Amino acid sequence: MGMEFGWWKTTGESGKHQINVSIHGGNIEWMSKQGHHTRWQEYGPPSDEDWERLFCEAEKRVPRRLLSPRQLAAIKAMKQKCGG
Repeated sequence: MGMEFGWWKTTGESGKHQINVSIHGGNIEWMSKQGHHTRWQEYGPPSDEDWERLFCEAEKRVPRRLLSPRQLAAIKAMKQKCGG
């Protein structure tokens, strides 16, 4: 089952951009875009702050049963797998 997470991030050097994280089949893909009429580009490497935001977004879905505790644990394990 695939999962998608998204949020907006503002940084001093690049301004405001949208981050989209897709997880499917044990693979994780970080993408970002800046503005409505721009293409999605590969985002990376994700910082510890980005990983924490992903965990926070995932944890919000567990009480609503959109994500199981097992899937949340798998997402947290991906940080170790990716060298984070």
